[in-house]
Order: sequence, then structure tokens, then C-alpha cells
Amino acid sequence: MKIYILTENIAGGKFQAEHGLSYLIESEDKKILFDTGHSDIFLKNAELLGIDIEKEVDTVVLSHGHWDHGDGLKYLDNKKLITHPGSFIRRFRKKDLSPIGLSLSKTKLLNKFQIEATADPLMITKNLYFLGEIPRLNNFESQTTTFTDDFRNDDFVTDDSALAAIGSNEIIVITGCSHSGICNITEHAKKVTGVDKVKAVIGGFHLKYDDEQTQKTINYMKENGIDLVYPSHCTELPALSAFYNVFHNQAVKTGMIFNF
Repeated sequence: MKIYILTENIAGGKFQAEHGLSYLIESEDKKILFDTGHSDIFLKNAELLGIDIEKEVDTVVLSHGHWDHGDGLKYLDNKKLITHPGSFIRRFRKKDLSPIGLSLSKTKLLNKFQIEATADPLMITKNLYFLGEIPRLNNFESQTTTFTDDFRNDDFVTDDSALAAIGSNEIIVITGCSHSGICNITEHAKKVTGVDKVKAVIGGFHLKYDDEQTQKTINYMKENGIDLVYPSHCTELPALSAFYNVFHNQAVKTGMIFNF
């Protein structure tokens, strides 16, 4: 399996970057687009990698309904879109009520895509799963939120999901932002796939500081024998440094290709 980094916060070489995330997953001769960032940068970087998204990709997975993961959908048409039903709500930052949801309404997206909205896990290929809604079971992740919905209720981003790929009886967890908690996501990936060994975790971890949550996350990864840990996107420098000190991981940059 290959993961092509089409959009990330950090630019690699001749590739562009933005605050956003978009990965292309190549599994079993099928290419799946996971998130789109918020502009057409994912298309430009794909072209530099010799990938024609329009011709080669027929399925898009949206990890959750935030602008920096889904506003690039405006540059695509006539594809299958897999996501959680809650991805289409209007949502805002608490501090200033600035919008953080998708710029395209559900009605407009329905006109552009064949949408499969599900809170249940979904098998995309024999070895690639959309995890659906993530149970929030531990006591250190997703305990607070800085977001609110259209009715001024706390928005814990219950639509936040991820992918799990199986290779050689090991799991690779691919996450967009981990609002539901990267440890919760990984535990759910084990349950959905029926595979206990996790080889790698890559994507946004939504950790800001080298604090108790970050240290508990690192301990979870160590206790589960996860050697390849690649926090990116919404993981800020203090947390990134804490992970690097333990796992000596590469920074995830646009244009990179991970082979698992």
C-alpha cells in the first residue's frame, strides 16, 4: 500500500502546501482520495506526482466536515463520497463564531457526488475500511471542545472518522484530524478490522502541547508496539517535538510517498 501526501501544512521540495490535509491511498490497484484540503493544491501536487485525480479516482473519503479537509471538494464532480452523516452541519469556533464547516451545503454536495453517509464502518476494498463513528472510550481524549454548532451547543465533531488499511496482518491507521482521539481511533480500527497489531499511524493528531494527553498518547503507542508514528497537520510543534523525541519520525511533507 502507498500513501501519497497531496496536501499538508509543510511543503516538500517543489510541492505546494496549505493548512489542510489530503492523502491519496493506493490499495489493491485502487486509488482512494482521503480528504481534499481547502483549495485545488491537492490536484496540482497530484499532477506533479503523475496522478490524474479526475481519471484515476472514483471514490473520495471525507474524514469530517471541516473546511481545511473538505473545501477542495468544490474542484471535483461525479465521484462517490463516503463520510459520516454529521459532516454537513453548520459549525463555528466558540471564541468568535467564525465558520469552520464546509463551504458547500449538503444540497450542493448531493448535486455533485454520489454520497454514502454512514456512521457504521464500511469496507471500501478487501483491505481498506472507513471506520465510521469512533466510540470515545478513554478518559483523556475528546474531553473538551472549542467548537459550537448552529444552535450554540458544544460540537465535539462526532463525525470525525479515519481509515484503516490491512497489510501483512497489520493495520495502518490513516487519520484526518483525530477530534475523536487518535487512541480511540486506533482501538476502533482494531475492532473493525479484527487485527490487533498496528504497524503505523499517520495524519493529524489534534494535539497542541507536550501535556498529559500527549504523553498518554505516546505511552499508548509505545505499549501497543507501534513503531511508525507520523503526526502531522493539526499537531503543533510542542507535541510534534514530544513524538520526535520518542519515535524519531519524519516530518510529513507534501509530495512524500509512504510505502507500507
